Amino acid sequence: MALIPPSYCFVAFPPRTKEGLVIFGKNSARPRDEVQEVVYFAAATHDPGCKVECTYIEIDQVPKTHAVVLSRPSWLWGAEMGANEHGVCIANKATATKEAASETEALLGMDLVRLGLERGATAKEALDVIVSLLEEYGQGGNYYEDGNSCHAFQSAYLITDRKEAWVLETIGKYWAAEKITEGTKCICSQLSLTTKIDAEHPELRSYAENQGWWTADTEFNFAQVFSQADNHSDCCLGKESLDKQEGDITVQTMIDVLRDKARGVCVDSESFLTTGSMVSALPQNPSSPCIHYFTGTPDPSRSIFKPFIFVDDVKLVPKVQSPVFGSDDPVKKIPRFQKKVDRRHELYRAHEWIQSVIESDQEKGQNLRRTMLGLEKQGLEAMENILTSSEVLDPSEVEDLFYDCVDTEIKFLK
Repeated sequence: MALIPPSYCFVAFPPRTKEGLVIFGKNSARPRDEVQEVVYFAAATHDPGCKVECTYIEIDQVPKTHAVVLSRPSWLWGAEMGANEHGVCIANKATATKEAASETEALLGMDLVRLGLERGATAKEALDVIVSLLEEYGQGGNYYEDGNSCHAFQSAYLITDRKEAWVLETIGKYWAAEKITEGTKCICSQLSLTTKIDAEHPELRSYAENQGWWTADTEFNFAQVFSQADNHSDCCLGKESLDKQEGDITVQTMIDVLRDKARGVCVDSESFLTTGSMVSALPQNPSSPCIHYFTGTPDPSRSIFKPFIFVDDVKLVPKVQSPVFGSDDPVKKIPRFQKKVDRRHELYRAHEWIQSVIESDQEKGQNLRRTMLGLEKQGLEAMENILTSSEVLDPSEVEDLFYDCVDTEIKFLK
């Protein structure tokens, strides 16, 4: 069985957080050499009957899609994590279950992240989109850019908006979900739902019973029923760090948790690396903008979180987007992934260079790191001022926000 990448997703609600914010965070652990890019797609309308080409299959398009910003492995259509213009954030993780994941190409869990964001204006709408598409098209196919072996997984999601979050866990087309409106929540590579289930596939329990995994005269505990073994306890290593900050959880707190290598939240192993990270601040006041922070580079402990705000004329950022190979892309050819292409974008290359500097000259590397963290702090303070200001945000002031942050980072790295 393929190794499960140990990704971590978090959400924290007021009053655990400061300033009435819902704070969302995700580390994306993926194969070490995979490149993750940050891409923006504007809201769009679509002709009746048209299709959308996802990673492996085509599905029916909807009349209108929302604007989205995504952090994604650069070879696929979907995303590991992202947000939309309505303040919905979604993160995906692979899970190990008794039910073997399908290798037959269908929708990837990462495709469903993007589809949920493009089609759902609230967390609950996005959940409904995902489970509807799961029922119609199924999930399956290779989660890695690997022509030698198929790595297929079941998927789970943390779906969040300004008011609530949903934890959605899937077994093939079957699923269960829990609604979260307070405290902190973490999900990882183990199933986390137990007896508190607020929505579920209508045939979920009968399916479990038919498989011999559950009997109707016992309490239905999702994790116990569907986990591979008895080891289905809370696996979230960073939650205790959030809980210690009760009432004081900030964006910086979430960033610090995602950078925590000692507890294993920031993954750096022989097989896997945290290849991208995201933190979002979602004000419960609808007149305040949501602010999303992306690294676009591996290892948050040596990356910078850069802010993004949805406005009508967002400036695209080619320097954090990977090259496009079109019909020559190995993911598009059958059989797939028969060769490797260089997907590194300009920011990724700059980070590679600076890592070599750090390894050869630690003092110079440490000085540069301090400078970069100082820039990040300035950005966090500027965004905090936006969130606490009583004035209405002028969209023209933040159209170039993410572009300028990436550009400044590259200049300093060079």
